[in-house]
Amino acid sequence: MKIIESTKVYIAGCGGMLGRAVYEVFNSKCIVKATDIDLNIDWLEYADVRDYNDINKSIAAFSPDIIINLAALTDLEHCEKNQEDSWLTNALGAENIAIIAKRLNIPMVYISTAGIFDGEQDVYNDFDAPNPLGIYAKSKYYGEVFVKTHLEKFFIFRAGWMMGGGPSKDKKFVNKIYKQIKSGSQELFVVEDKLGTPTYTKSFAQGIFNLVETDLYGLYNQVCGGDCSRYDAAVEFVNLLGLTEQVKVTKVSSEYFKNEYFAPRPASEKLVNMKLDARGVNFMPHWKDALSEYAEEYITDLKAN
Repeated sequence: MKIIESTKVYIAGCGGMLGRAVYEVFNSKCIVKATDIDLNIDWLEYADVRDYNDINKSIAAFSPDIIINLAALTDLEHCEKNQEDSWLTNALGAENIAIIAKRLNIPMVYISTAGIFDGEQDVYNDFDAPNPLGIYAKSKYYGEVFVKTHLEKFFIFRAGWMMGGGPSKDKKFVNKIYKQIKSGSQELFVVEDKLGTPTYTKSFAQGIFNLVETDLYGLYNQVCGGDCSRYDAAVEFVNLLGLTEQVKVTKVSSEYFKNEYFAPRPASEKLVNMKLDARGVNFMPHWKDALSEYAEEYITDLKAN
């Protein structure tokens, strides 16, 4: 699908940290309708992926050429404590949009996660068999399976440890570290026994755009190059902020946070972009380069405050 100015792209669940990046990439190239249940920015309209009639009406009124589903509950502890909400958003929401995309005979983009693997392997490629451990991973994997078994025209992108959105939008690891620093913490306790591949939202969004234009439908791992532990990422981030002398990063095991982060997590969520590489369409930077670019948002915020 060649995306031109008149191409109409519907983005569901566009109010989160990935939504901003996807909206900015596509809105600069074509006509976008962005929806969410949390109207936290002026370009969002209300639509709930869990309510078939509601999302169907919203999509039908726009008559899109492609649908991108970003709607998801991604807080693992929230998903364990609110399992019905997790299944309805992550699984039924994906199902609802897939049904609509099939009826309209248009492509669908679905975002999955490295968390669908059990961590028994060190590294996972696009073809390795998932074995999700927790409710978040199980509900996301259900969506993945439904999309690829019911649609011919689909893109599934598996992300790793997502980073992006800056201090106001990022709900993940980097911003959690930043909040501790900003609150005055001089020592950060970070796990070293969880391994993964950081994934920068801006690069990820551009990757979606580039792949959509190829018509090479299918499932893809799409993460930044390289891999690291949570500890490695924290050390790199503190260094990029220029705070190595002021903030100490201390290694701990996951046991240290067992009460706060009780949801099951795989020991390794490391992905490789085997299919993107093989097809010559891997546009993802190394995670250190991506984090260096992303850290500029936090450096600006530090200077402003």
